Amino acid sequence: MSAQNFYITTAISYVNGLPHLGHAYEAILTDVMARFQRLDGQNVMFLTGTDEHGEKVHKTAEKNGMSAQEFADLNAAGFQKMAGTLNISNDDFIRTTEPRHYEAARAIWQKLQDKGDIYLDKYEGWYSVREEGYFTEDELTKDPETGHMMTPNGTEAEWVEEPSYFFKLSEYTDKLLAFYDDHPEFIQPVARRNEIISFVKGGLRDLSVSRDKKRLSWGIPVPGDDDHVMYVWLDALTNYITAAGYPDVDCERFQSFWPADYHVIGKDIIRFHAVYWPAFLMSAGIDLPRTIFAHGFINVQGVKMSKSLGNVLSPDGLVETYGLDAIRYLLMREIPHGQDGNFSHDHAVQRINADLANGLGNLSQRTLSMIYKNCDAILPSGEGMNNEDKALLNKVYSDLQGPMREHFRAFEFHKGLEVIMSASRMADAYIDANAPWKLKKDDPERMKVVLYTLAEIIRCLAISMLPVTPEAAGKILDQLDIKSDERYLVHVGTDHALKAGVPIEKPEGVFPRIVEKEEERQKAAS
Repeated sequence: MSAQNFYITTAISYVNGLPHLGHAYEAILTDVMARFQRLDGQNVMFLTGTDEHGEKVHKTAEKNGMSAQEFADLNAAGFQKMAGTLNISNDDFIRTTEPRHYEAARAIWQKLQDKGDIYLDKYEGWYSVREEGYFTEDELTKDPETGHMMTPNGTEAEWVEEPSYFFKLSEYTDKLLAFYDDHPEFIQPVARRNEIISFVKGGLRDLSVSRDKKRLSWGIPVPGDDDHVMYVWLDALTNYITAAGYPDVDCERFQSFWPADYHVIGKDIIRFHAVYWPAFLMSAGIDLPRTIFAHGFINVQGVKMSKSLGNVLSPDGLVETYGLDAIRYLLMREIPHGQDGNFSHDHAVQRINADLANGLGNLSQRTLSMIYKNCDAILPSGEGMNNEDKALLNKVYSDLQGPMREHFRAFEFHKGLEVIMSASRMADAYIDANAPWKLKKDDPERMKVVLYTLAEIIRCLAISMLPVTPEAAGKILDQLDIKSDERYLVHVGTDHALKAGVPIEKPEGVFPRIVEKEEERQKAAS
């Protein structure tokens, strides 16, 4: 089967602050899907980047005594660094201050205007600077202490009156509902889909899509009217087609990769992506993305992350504490499909040690060490396998090619990883049952078959773990001398099984155990 094109994006990160655990989770979540699709033989384009315009950036830059561009440059560099720190395999990093994006944003504005969907009027209503969003009065509550109007997400909304261009969003109510009905996969998970359908059925109002330059100059100028800048969300959402080559819709990249297969976003910005964005695209005559996947939030020790509480975790700190592949695994293993998750240090240590250090890592280390010591550092032969050996291998092949693959395709990484860990536990039970250390004396030929069977299972598990723990899984495959062009999901199976007689290097552990300070002290004292 020939490779299919696959385009996946994160939400571009707002440069009002530096990266934290929430940004890291979304980047890793999207990266795992991109890596899995490559593993499954697809031709992938993976985009991430930064959203740099808007009132919030402008005001924060002023508070810091910087120009908006200087402030954006500083924090955008932080997000680019995060991508490297987390081993994110993005093919492009877009900044909305780039010339290519100015061209694309102004081009889509012109399309909406040519369609007759943009008109000039006056905006009067509630606006949250922090969320860069508009809210109706019935969506807001009054803070009893301050008297301020608060959005459902707990941010302050202020009353704004100014000239504004509007997009005729109200005319897309029925079109959007019909599209949701025809494309049930468009919004995932189902809870978010139901939320959006309910919102749209309540009726849509025309959307303010510009800001008066007298109040806000930091943005993309409206084509033909330099007194206005584009509303930051119309600007920001356009990034997905900018990177695909828009406005050159005939270019190879746009023809190959648009529409996007997935926009991966936080659930707090689902309305912008599942209501505004498809309406803009419908107006511009551009195909809609196939799926908006909204993930949940991560609490820390059961509490929402907050600067005031001092529980905001940085990507650098997480990697330093747990290790890169370990934190990637932990986040994918612990947070269910589209739901909120919780992060706690104690559970993180327990999970990493149990699944990686004592589980897959130990399985690989002790198996390859036995081969190195007892088989002259050469992969033994699997000839003479009995029914138990063959049944175990076939079970592993089947589970990785079937349930694991399907779970990963559906963004159910936690379930797919449980399939992998279950296979690792089956291999551990197989070791205990066959005791190759005893077979060394009693039946050395049988020992070789057992070690070969285990090595073949490890090969398949390492290939399957490449999207989640690329560095560690890659090292295991290096130790088995598996070439780079033999590290795809299609290679999990008998047709690509290990060949006997291949020399191996002295194995090294790839998943270090996290040792707490108290344990270290006890060990030192003993």
